[in-house]
Order: sequence, then C-alpha cells, then structure tokens
Amino acid sequence: MLGSTGESCSLRPVANALRVARAVPNPRPAPVSPPALPQLGLCVRRVFLVVFNPLEQERLSVVPVLVDSPHVRVLSEEGQPLPSQLSARWSSATDTVPDIYQVSVLARLPALGLRVLQLHKSVDGHAMLKSSVRLYLHGRDLPVRKQEAVPVHVFPAAADDFCLENQHLHACFSGRSGLLQSIRRAGEEREQRVSCEFLVYGTRTSKDKSGAYLFLPDGEAKPYTPKDPPVVRVTEGPLFSEVTSYYQHVQTVVRLYNVPGVEGLSLDLSCLVDIRDHINKELALRLSTDIESDDTFFTDLNGFQIQPRRYQRKLPLQANFYPMPAMAYIQDAQSRLTLHTAQALGVSSLGSGQLEVILDRRLMQDDNRGLGQGLKDNKRTCNRFRLLLERRTTASKQVQDGRPISFPSLLSHITSMHLNAEALVMPVAQEKPALPALRSFMPLSTTLPCDFHILNLRMLQAEDDSLPSAEAALILHRKGFDCSLEAKNLGFNCTTSQGKLALGSLFQGLELGSLQPTSLTLMYPLGTASNSTSIHLDPMEIATFRIRLG
Repeated sequence: MLGSTGESCSLRPVANALRVARAVPNPRPAPVSPPALPQLGLCVRRVFLVVFNPLEQERLSVVPVLVDSPHVRVLSEEGQPLPSQLSARWSSATDTVPDIYQVSVLARLPALGLRVLQLHKSVDGHAMLKSSVRLYLHGRDLPVRKQEAVPVHVFPAAADDFCLENQHLHACFSGRSGLLQSIRRAGEEREQRVSCEFLVYGTRTSKDKSGAYLFLPDGEAKPYTPKDPPVVRVTEGPLFSEVTSYYQHVQTVVRLYNVPGVEGLSLDLSCLVDIRDHINKELALRLSTDIESDDTFFTDLNGFQIQPRRYQRKLPLQANFYPMPAMAYIQDAQSRLTLHTAQALGVSSLGSGQLEVILDRRLMQDDNRGLGQGLKDNKRTCNRFRLLLERRTTASKQVQDGRPISFPSLLSHITSMHLNAEALVMPVAQEKPALPALRSFMPLSTTLPCDFHILNLRMLQAEDDSLPSAEAALILHRKGFDCSLEAKNLGFNCTTSQGKLALGSLFQGLELGSLQPTSLTLMYPLGTASNSTSIHLDPMEIATFRIRLG
C-alpha cells in the first residue's frame, strides 16, 4: 500500500488504506500520484475490511492498512482480537505524516477466499502493540518530526553494526550504510555472508552507446557514492522489524517478519529508486556471498522453469546478463541463495558467490534499434524482492555440476507466490441504511496441494448469450521442485499429493457433472468426457480441462 507520500514501496496501493473516525486530506503529493484514499464519515466508529487471498493455499499474512488514529482495535469476523502492530507513517527520512498511522494485522486467509476484519476506534491504545524506532542521522543536521503515539529515539551519530532476528533468521546490518551484511539461520552457528552494495554503470564514450535495447557499459561497475551519508531508521515490533536506509537516489527497506510460516523464512527487500538527475547511468544492486558458486548461476524462464547460466569470461560483460522474470539463485554443495523478484529485471553473476541485478537505467541517446529516443522518462521506481537462504540435506556437488537441470525448492515456489500475489485489502463503503453483516467466503472445500497452481478459471460462453453458462475452463500447472533442500518447520498450510487432485470435491456447493481434458487453448478435446473428476498431473506440466457443472 504505497501511501500518498510515496515513501514506502512494501505496501499495496493506497486504495487499500483505511482512515478511522474522520476524513483526512492527503499530507503531501507524491512524485507518482497514487489512487485517492477512501473518505469516511466523521462519526464512523466501526469499519469493515475485506481481505482477498489470490493463492490456492491458505496463508498467514501481515495485512497493512492506514488509519488516522492510534487508538484502534482490530477484530476478526467473530469479534476476537487479532495481533496487530502500530507504526508511524513516514513522508521522508526524518518526517512522519501527521495523524496517519500504519496498522499491521496478522490474519489467516482462506484459499482463494475473502476474510472479513473489523476496525474499531478504542478509548485507549493499550491493546495495540507499538513499534519502536531508532533514527541514526550520521552527523547530519536534520530536523526530526515525530508522532507522540510511536516512540522515536534519535541518535546524531552513526550506529554500530546491529542485528535483527525472528524464530527462523538472524540478519546483521552495517551501522554506517544500513545495508545487509550477513544472515544466520536459527539453530546454526555458521553465519552466511550476504553483503549488499549499490553500483553504477556508465556507457561508452565513442561509437554505439547504451540505449533502450543495448547495454554497452564503459567497463566494470563503479561503487555508488552518494553526496551525503545515509539516514538509517531501525523499526522493531512484535510482528515485523525493518531497517530503512535513505540515500540520495535510492531508499532501501529490509524487513524481517516475526510470524510463523513462509513469511518469516525469508527477508523482504525493497528498493525505491529515483535517478532522474543522472545522465547515462545505470544503477545496480550486488549481493556478495561466500557461497562457492564458481561461474554458474540460475535464472527462470517466464516463471515456469529454471535455466543454468555460466559466466563466460571471453565474452564482453554485457553478454553475461540474462532476464530474471521471477527468480535467480546461486548455490554450492551446502547452500542456496535465491533472489525472488516481483518485477522482471536483468541479472548476472560476475564472480563466484555474487548476484547482480539492474534496478533502473537512464540513457540520453537512441541506440538505433527502432525506438527513436533514449530512456529519459524515469519515475520513482519500486523494486521488490525476497531473499531466501536454504541448506541442503545432502551435500553433493553433483547437484550443481552433474545435472543439466535445476529446480527451486517447494519453499522457494511458495515464497515467489507470496511475493507476486499479495493479499488484496478492500475497505467497505458505509451505506445508510446499513448493509447486512459481512461474512467470510471460502470457495474451496480443501486447500490445493502445495505444488498445484491455478493458472486460470473462467466461465465459457454459453450457446444462448441470455443464459448463464454451465461450462468453465480450468488451467492447472504442477510445479517441479528440488527435494534435496531442507524442509524442517516450514509451517506450510498444504501438502503434496503425488500429482493427484479430486476436482469433484474441490469447490464448496458445486457439483461437477463431467470433466473433459482439452488442448491448452481449448480448441481440441483430448479423449472423451469422463464422469470421474479425479485427475493426475506430472511435474512441470500444464493441463486444460473443460468442466461442466452438474
């Protein structure tokens, strides 16, 4: 929820925001205007939220909303209080937004379903767990505007190195840069170096230059050197803790969720980039680790399969960059580090143990490939990632070098789905007279297996357009995954079923009369329609079915 200030890119658009008790004007315009906030009446005492889970599996998620009062209670549909965390809303490195707060709620969401939450204005905020903030100014003379409801401790000097942890991970950061330095998994003594740094590529000074289609750097990347040291803000709370670093051209947020299950097993990383004052520069993020990956790294192809890549030293630097639609990882005999992305970017590994991703490009000239102009329309751009560190149950170098194929783990697949299919928060408009009480909606009678994904489910056109159709198209994908990575205490809300799925009992209140396998495009039937509604799907397969309601 990207607030009207544009400060944080780890939240959904502000259409998901909520204001309790009275309407509040937008505090200040953002460089890229988000949707308008919903306006609620002055006398509202209770507001309903409907949260949609687009995944086929039940999930436990931290749901963020914006409110205009720190005195808020969040209840379930049944009236039971839910764990929640109150945080300040920041418009810049040192300024909070007046009378706007972020409430983060821990909610269990049904598969493909709707969950109803209630927000009540309370007399006091004792029931709300508040986050605490430490603000390090690194010697810069900056005024700080605080909120009384959320404690903020200001330190004029730089911080020493510090760490954040939950029940799964222990992440350490540089006090000077505020960037990630290492990760240690719970129950392990070994600390994995995962050092983040920003780099800048230039372009050639003669002949062809970089443009919309061509990447022609003027050599290796140079370290990013901002004009001023960063302001580092450390937020700690019961549901999540995060480190925010404000540089001149990029703002980073590394968040660690303190919740069981998938959310707490990886680091949430976001970079808000603004290079509109650069000329012929490209900003990159490099992760440097002590994983012995040699010259091999892996990228996905359109989110469906993994392709091994090798750094070819005899080729120019730009020839070693590849598309990363969903993820990229490096590994050795003991460990694997996966960078999940919510947007397609270019990635490479220019050295053993490194992953490098291009965040944004600003190029002033056409590269003579048809566009007819440079890349000069940059906006503040948010790049969102998940950083997942995994260990192997059996240390075998053959996993990387002896096989031409590689697969993500099941945890990696689900982490990618959580990143790319966030819960959607919808405030309910207040009507007079009041609408009937809202109820949660659970369309599935059971959660789908962990390795199944519904690519599409839609009604087919009826023969008579005036009548509803009795047929629907269902497109399923079964993912292939690597079983050699540890799978202890993952907290999944689903299981695997060896590729078997009973479609007849999947949807609540619906009976399937017949099931017809077809070609992927529904053009040709494959065999005859069957009364049996149980199917089997092999790993890495996509199948389309025409289903008729009974």
